[in-house]
Amino acid sequence: MSRALWLLILSLFSLTFTLSASSSSWGSRSILRAVNTDNADVHDYAVELNATNFDEVLRDTPASFAVVEFFAHWCPACRNYKPHYEKVARLFNGPDAVHPGIILMTRVDCASKINTKLCDNFSVGHYPMLFWGPPSKFASARWEPTQTKSDIRVIDDGRTADRLLSWINKQTGSSFALDDQKFENEHLSSNVSDPGQIARAVYDVEEATSTAFEIILGHKMIKSNTRASLVKFLQLLVAHHPSRRCRKGSAEVLVNFDDLCPLDMWSADRQEDQDVQAALGNFQICGRDVPRGYWMFCRGSKNDTRGFSCGLWVLLHSLSVRIEDGESNFAFTTICDFVHNFFICEECRRHFYDMCSSVSTPFNKSRDFALWLWSAHNKVNERLIKEEASLGTADPKFPKMIWPLRQFCPSCYLSRSQKNDGIEWDQDEVFKFLKEYYGKTLVSLYKDKGINGNDGTNRVLEDLVPSTNAIVVPLGAALAVAVASCAFGALACYWRSQQKSRKPRRSWS
Repeated sequence: MSRALWLLILSLFSLTFTLSASSSSWGSRSILRAVNTDNADVHDYAVELNATNFDEVLRDTPASFAVVEFFAHWCPACRNYKPHYEKVARLFNGPDAVHPGIILMTRVDCASKINTKLCDNFSVGHYPMLFWGPPSKFASARWEPTQTKSDIRVIDDGRTADRLLSWINKQTGSSFALDDQKFENEHLSSNVSDPGQIARAVYDVEEATSTAFEIILGHKMIKSNTRASLVKFLQLLVAHHPSRRCRKGSAEVLVNFDDLCPLDMWSADRQEDQDVQAALGNFQICGRDVPRGYWMFCRGSKNDTRGFSCGLWVLLHSLSVRIEDGESNFAFTTICDFVHNFFICEECRRHFYDMCSSVSTPFNKSRDFALWLWSAHNKVNERLIKEEASLGTADPKFPKMIWPLRQFCPSCYLSRSQKNDGIEWDQDEVFKFLKEYYGKTLVSLYKDKGINGNDGTNRVLEDLVPSTNAIVVPLGAALAVAVASCAFGALACYWRSQQKSRKPRRSWS
């Protein structure tokens, strides 16, 4: 090799070393940014799972289908495939998913020792290897190549994002596209969809419950004059929330409420408000994975429509059809006080309070309370229909309407004619519809998935929070409620006596 060529090589090497070492002019981060420009906005939408949470996540997801990618982090082909996989995962996973709640996209790193047995259970023979199936079928499952019948299938044609999505479309009969944008697609559920859609709303009820709790804590809304209202609402959730894990979480908050939020904490010599909010924030009222950050049944076609308000309405209706006659007035005052003290929309809160104040006699029947709440909801919709029409703020795909529609409950309508003040309803038929719609149908998806079954965790709460008519409170919390309702004293004593020997754990699934 000539001397001139050697000098050229040395010069190039020197220049490269100078550029990489010189942080004053370019800096190593600038060079990396220049090299990695194409991947600067790459996000991990796929959910990373391991042997410790694999069964739990897949058993508990609201998604109808799941894709599991088994990979190894050292595998070059896996690293190259990841951008393709994430392009598809963007459509279905995360708070900004275009089509949330349909397919859960997950990944498992088989190079991690903790996952060795898990990967062996699925006979992972190459990387990456993709599987498809109903999420619950993956939990505690095994897969062998020789199996002839299995709910879990290998995805044999998913080498690129386009091919993977095409494969998914064939399985689901869909027409998802990689360039689908949020709220701009044809897959949104219609506002007049099959009543069976309400089954999925149980996940939105959990989302609304957890979001409401976060709002209360985030805005430091627990005060001396609102404490009793929150305790009463938690009592209602413990006994009648449609989600079993939300009943558990609400019970855990109640068990610890006296210690975290004592009656004298607002006295002049105590400044513990911030500490209380932080301590209560450690309790995840509906489990570790809630809120999920997206809505299913309550998803609107715009970012600012439906969502939390829809989920909260479904929660209130679901509570109204689960109470017994003796609880009807307690439920009425509890929900009215909760909305008045903790719903952060001032105008909505005022309108709801006015409707509550117009009730002159106590409710003696659960039927009467459920019908009052249904009527109140329709009055709200009537008002909003006019306001949104004048301002052009209505959701075009989910317009407000009077419920239930005739096609869902023809027997709810007495005749085709309308009275001067609106539709002529058969209220007995309406109540039957509400009981079925917000009662049995709402939790049917949970029952199908087995989520309401006995999971063997924390036997204490199994005894404390059955979905019964009992209202249970801790002793100090009962004292706070005593002025409003002294009927819970005996139950409170029983609750505390049970806790002396058995204290629930602080973490819940």
